[in-house]
Amino acid sequence: MGPLQGMKVIELAHIMSGPICGLMLADMGAQVIKVEKVPGGDDARRFAPVLPCGESAAFMIVNRNKRGIGLNLKTAGGKAVLLKLLKDADVVTENYRTGTMEKLGLGYETLRKINPALIYCSISGFGRTGPMAESAGFDLVAQGMSGLMSMTGEEGQAPIKAGSPVADINAGILAALGIAAAYAQRLRTGLGQSVDTSLFEASLHQMYWPVASYFTDGTVLPKMGSANATSSPYQAFRSKDGWINIGAANQSNYERLLEVLNAPALASDPRFATNAGRMEHRPELVRLLTEQLTRRTTAEWMALFDRVGLPAGPILGIAEAVAHPQTIERGMIVETQHPTAGSVKGLGLPITFSEGRDNSGRPAPRLGEHTVEVLREFAFSDEDIRMLHQEGAIFAME
Repeated sequence: MGPLQGMKVIELAHIMSGPICGLMLADMGAQVIKVEKVPGGDDARRFAPVLPCGESAAFMIVNRNKRGIGLNLKTAGGKAVLLKLLKDADVVTENYRTGTMEKLGLGYETLRKINPALIYCSISGFGRTGPMAESAGFDLVAQGMSGLMSMTGEEGQAPIKAGSPVADINAGILAALGIAAAYAQRLRTGLGQSVDTSLFEASLHQMYWPVASYFTDGTVLPKMGSANATSSPYQAFRSKDGWINIGAANQSNYERLLEVLNAPALASDPRFATNAGRMEHRPELVRLLTEQLTRRTTAEWMALFDRVGLPAGPILGIAEAVAHPQTIERGMIVETQHPTAGSVKGLGLPITFSEGRDNSGRPAPRLGEHTVEVLREFAFSDEDIRMLHQEGAIFAME
């Protein structure tokens, strides 16, 4: 059983950042009810790749372990259903543009009067305060404005975003962390609160060391590809058959590297005797190391580096990464059985608890799959459900 067993979460969030938050809470044992808009549901249901059964793989990978209902919050009935769910909920999450929930009569100030213990978590582009509070924000925009894209890639290249939507993902993680902290405080006080984070802050949050350099003496770190601005050699190098990351970030590891390379000329070169010298002469050091490293394959070098304890690792493709024994052993690949898609694999919770880990195996919900089930749990009669359906307030699978 997960550590958040018993927590009731109503997820109004859509696409990625909010669903990532809900996924983490669900994997840690929370009961998450995903509320999707009617008609159409979560926009991510139409994201590529779409499986032959019509379900989106992008939707399914971040909505595992949740139950799903369809509500039309523009109807009186749909809003009434949601308010009844929220009256007994511990947490509600949403990631709509600032002001959207307030226009629907579902803002924090309204809901806290109905349920003072409610933890209301908002994820937006730029946060709920400040000059850009009402601006739309996306992962790409957040990465650009945080400075992250200014230092990603090689020198002279156009701005490059991270290959993965790190702002979206990190915002979901920060939201889950904020919810857990607010929940811990509520256990002491009995009161809920508003938890607010954003894609912009989640991207800026990645910039600790570059910001430290700037605040120290105004230094703006340059683009360095896979290299590091504080130590060398610490980057990707070519091998005979591919690439390998080498983390010789301190003196002892640098000496281990030279021991394996059997490169006495490098060891005696005064230019590379200290980290300061290696940073100053980094291009020449990289050239000389590459001459050595391209003589063996990545696997051969890994075997040699492992013997001396040098931090190093191959650069894997996605197929290799998800099949790696360490990935499997850590439980990072989970499999669920979907009613129409069949066996679906996804990424597991990247946290291990000594007292257990919740992997219920529930696949992502089909649109409206659990509407009737959930409404009955909240004391809606079959006649109530029929009337709500007739009003267009709910969507339920046949």
